[in-house]
Amino acid sequence: MKRIIFSLVLMLPFAVMAQQQLSGVVYDANTNNPLVGASIITVNNKGVATNTNGEFSLACSDKITISFIGYETAEMQIADCSKSVRINLTPSKNKLDEVEITATSNSNKELINQPASIVKLDKKEINRGQGIFLDDAINANVPGVYMSRRAVASGQQFNIRGYGNGVGFKGANNNFDSQGSKVYLNGIPVTDAEGITVMDDIDFGSIGDVEVTKGPSGTLYGLAIAGVVNLETVQPEPGRTSVGQSVMFGDYGVQRYTTTFQTASKRSSLLINYGHQEADGFMEHTASQKDFVNVMGEFRPSEKQKITTYFGYSNSYDERGGELTIDQYNDFDYSGNARYIKNNAHSEVIRFRAGLSHNYTFGEHIANTTTIFGSGAAMNSSSAGGWNDNHPVNYGVRSTLDFNYSLNPNFRLSGIAGLEAQQQKAQPLSYSMVTDSSDIDGYNVIGGLRSNQISNTGTYSYFTEWTLAMPMGFAFTAGVGVSNMNITLDNRVYNAASTFPTHYEANYENMVSPHFALNKVFNENVSVYASYSKGYKAPVSSNIVIGNTGELNTGLKPEEGDQFEIGTKGNLMNGKLQYEVALFDAKFTNKMTAVAVPLDSVTTDYTYIANAGGQDNKGLEVLLKYTAFQSNTAIFSLVRPWANFTYSDFTYNDFSYASSTETVIYDGNAVAGVSPVTFNLGVDFNTRYGIYGNVNYNFKDAMPITSDGANMTEAFSLLNAKLGYRKTLGKHFDLEVFAGANNITGTQYYYMIFVNQLADAYLPAPYEINYYAGVNLKYVF
Repeated sequence: MKRIIFSLVLMLPFAVMAQQQLSGVVYDANTNNPLVGASIITVNNKGVATNTNGEFSLACSDKITISFIGYETAEMQIADCSKSVRINLTPSKNKLDEVEITATSNSNKELINQPASIVKLDKKEINRGQGIFLDDAINANVPGVYMSRRAVASGQQFNIRGYGNGVGFKGANNNFDSQGSKVYLNGIPVTDAEGITVMDDIDFGSIGDVEVTKGPSGTLYGLAIAGVVNLETVQPEPGRTSVGQSVMFGDYGVQRYTTTFQTASKRSSLLINYGHQEADGFMEHTASQKDFVNVMGEFRPSEKQKITTYFGYSNSYDERGGELTIDQYNDFDYSGNARYIKNNAHSEVIRFRAGLSHNYTFGEHIANTTTIFGSGAAMNSSSAGGWNDNHPVNYGVRSTLDFNYSLNPNFRLSGIAGLEAQQQKAQPLSYSMVTDSSDIDGYNVIGGLRSNQISNTGTYSYFTEWTLAMPMGFAFTAGVGVSNMNITLDNRVYNAASTFPTHYEANYENMVSPHFALNKVFNENVSVYASYSKGYKAPVSSNIVIGNTGELNTGLKPEEGDQFEIGTKGNLMNGKLQYEVALFDAKFTNKMTAVAVPLDSVTTDYTYIANAGGQDNKGLEVLLKYTAFQSNTAIFSLVRPWANFTYSDFTYNDFSYASSTETVIYDGNAVAGVSPVTFNLGVDFNTRYGIYGNVNYNFKDAMPITSDGANMTEAFSLLNAKLGYRKTLGKHFDLEVFAGANNITGTQYYYMIFVNQLADAYLPAPYEINYYAGVNLKYVF
């Protein structure tokens, strides 16, 4: 009897522990949102999954293991089962071998296996600032890429490795429109059939993922000599149905209101986003307003197929105060450009975009993704030069086949083959602007018609790329893309005395873009690669007609780019340090420049565009992210400093400008509009109590703004910071409040430089510290 009693006494604590229940909640360490479906396993291999509120309850255990797809697995020692535990899981995207890219010939889509310089930004990185201006995120996080904007929320331009500019007056390039790169939104081309990218209508506050591929990308995307930017809107949270309201206010009249409904189940998801954004601007005549609706749906009829849909509508209006002269900028005279203001300069874009994508997996070896898309817009704008109307309609299809074959245990062959076809129909109208006789002190009004042309542009790209995975972590990639563009213009302005043709055609065919690369992965943590790629940029319609004579500019050739690149990327220090390093040499030929035709010995009659030069762009890009501290129990759950650095040695080669009075040689000069050195430093932190924040410092070196090197900007540095708090209130409410400050040190700097457009030079940014704050409230059903 004594032995029985003694045994029962010994067993009593274990019986009590077995009967006790351990409860807790699992959260995303970055967003503080509860995780639905996270797995909690005890030492006895008993487990449960979290419910829709991230909660769990299971038999007491002195140790539990918590895991969830896309997050780092965590272990926790339990000292007292009577106390509820809070568990913060950290997303595992801090490792390159877990970050997947959009398009690749490699069946292993992780970033570490790609022989190219590719940068991915998630919502956390996009939202380090206000989260509504994409240039803030690009310029802080993507080395080698600079994004500018012409107004508060319009005129955005990408410059990728010194390429992204058109042709300027008396110089080699300007930056009125983004050319050479391609932009996609949810798989739908934003770049039109002609190769021009207008992003005024995109609500960047709805973007949840950004992927930037640097360098010619013809074997995956067609005409993309500079690179490709893939934008993805925010996705519904798995297993949750919610409605949310977000409000943001900031200096200079910034206001933003966004209402979101989202729901997601195992086989379907739906997200509807409606918002209104406005700002007064910090300069005269720079007010901005935008209304937008985004609808994203995903449906999985079976395990083999997925259907995704996207519809977007926006109505945006941005005033343009005009660019400042160098003297105005230096004197802090931000009164604007009188010619712009008198013409009520602005950009108004009313646009819809829609796309339907179907993905079908035929079996183990082949899958197809086909997307049909279309967009239509009503656009009008005015500037110092006059008024423009346009109603372009753009539509097309992109279809790819993905292949994956295991040749033997040591060799695997995978590839992609596809096509992308776009057609655009437009009727751009151009008018002069004249004084309003009924109000001579008011804005000018539309005057006489200058031009009326019907344009039809078709672009057709066919591409294939294959990767052979070999033993010892080697992979060889080879591919080719072939693109064709045809442009038809019909002049609708009748002039009985004119002998100029009214019908123009230009065809740019068989633009062949090869790509070769070798990649080596060491221990699944580090890779090195070497690659060669070629790309093209065809002339746009405004280049092929000489406006003053009506003649067809038949001699134009597409610009060509050849890039050699070596790089390395990986995870070091047990995955705490993520890095990417790239060295490249890109040579561009047939660059377009302006040629002046003399009227007499002292006067230029007109200019036209010709292929007259090249660029030699050499550069170094470095990206570092370091997880300095991570804990599920400490006050700070995450501390992650980051840095990036860009060095650019870009020069002109065989470049000149000829006029009636001079011939200017640009050979050896630094390419205008590119800073030799830029770098960013920052640190992100999260706490177990829901407080998060970041501080970041940006440096941009001085750069030439004219191709002759005679005019330079000043270097500048910016310091920005943001602090926020996230909290789950009860079972149904998620709350987030945040506040931030831009330009804390009160530095004079610019949003955009008008390259080679003197006397016009600067589009300035606020030179005083400015603040913003917001609240996000979500109800979870």
